[in-house]
Amino acid sequence: MALKDKLHDLKVKYSGTKMSPVFNAFHTFLYAPNEVTHSGGHIKGADDLKRTMNTVIMALVPCLIFGMFNAGYQHHVATGEITTFTEGFFRTEFWTWDNLVVGLWKVLPLVIVSYVVGLAVEMFFAAKNGHEVEEGYLVTGMLVPLIVPIDIPLWMLAVAVIFGVVLGKEVFGGTGMNILNPALLIRAFLFFAYPTWMSGDKVWVHGAVERTKEIAAGANVDAISGETILGGLAQGKDLGYSVMDMFYGFIPGSVGETSTLLILLGAAFLIFSKIGSWRIMLSALLGAIVMGLIFNFVVDQEWISQGSKFYTLMSTEFWQHLIIGGFAFGAVYMATDPVSASQTNKGKWIYGFLIGFISILIRVFNPAYPEGVMLAILLMNVFAPTIDHYVVQGNVKKRMKRLKAKTV
Repeated sequence: MALKDKLHDLKVKYSGTKMSPVFNAFHTFLYAPNEVTHSGGHIKGADDLKRTMNTVIMALVPCLIFGMFNAGYQHHVATGEITTFTEGFFRTEFWTWDNLVVGLWKVLPLVIVSYVVGLAVEMFFAAKNGHEVEEGYLVTGMLVPLIVPIDIPLWMLAVAVIFGVVLGKEVFGGTGMNILNPALLIRAFLFFAYPTWMSGDKVWVHGAVERTKEIAAGANVDAISGETILGGLAQGKDLGYSVMDMFYGFIPGSVGETSTLLILLGAAFLIFSKIGSWRIMLSALLGAIVMGLIFNFVVDQEWISQGSKFYTLMSTEFWQHLIIGGFAFGAVYMATDPVSASQTNKGKWIYGFLIGFISILIRVFNPAYPEGVMLAILLMNVFAPTIDHYVVQGNVKKRMKRLKAKTV
């Protein structure tokens, strides 16, 4: 018997029970729903929630694959196994089987834990509350492993996923009801609960933490640096990488956030498929540029001395902020979350601009955690309904004025 028929039989067998949402979830995830409307007018569209989520996942897959190769590449560079460096995106020392093996070994467990734990929580609440399992976690489950360090312990990730799904979604009523982006809430939980595994100069390259422990135990081996560019800038160091390396993504960082090139391709795909909001992406870019120009102006006017701990990040060229850290990934995949973002067109411009503006502001003034896009998006998630409220009220007032002028 085919899998589809087996799932259908299980759906029928457990219909009306607590287990019904579980089998329905597997059936609708793997196959097109076989249910039809029985009364009333309706519109049939090809872009249901499942296909919308699948489109976002397809836009994320290149970042995931690149992140696997980069995990191995950064590890082998740090251990000295890669010593030659060629130019270009298709450099031979990067796209190797050895790099991919390390990436698969480290990244796939993150993906599995994210989906298994997250979907288990979703199914538990669906069975408990008697509603269907929704597809909202499909994207969250893919985002989570892409925004964490490569060596983060799996049990920490599991705890964070439970926290994010329960307090980020279920307490608000599930998919479509949450006010905060669940994936960012998971990352925020990890940052505040386990800060040593989310920042510093050891967690971003596989093996750096273990090598540090070996050295502490007396081993006579060289230390491995796992420092990100932002971490180095926060300590007054130079960028250390070429512009093209930063743009292509051959740098340490969270699993899927390093390649601006692939993120831009994902953005184009989301805009073309009308899934992602180009207004939010563009306004976030403008906000970051404005904030970066302000900091560069302050440095040019010598209003800040070179001895200041903020000098290096403030003097970083405004456009370089766009290709380092997780800014591009956050602006494209996280800020555009259709549930937690602003809904009105004017609101999207304001919402996105403030995300970009505040991201660079936090990046410069918070050396302990120079990656500010996560906190900026979470902050604006809270204010998104307020922004929409004032935009709508502004439109109402304009229409009232026009109506009053016509009647006079």
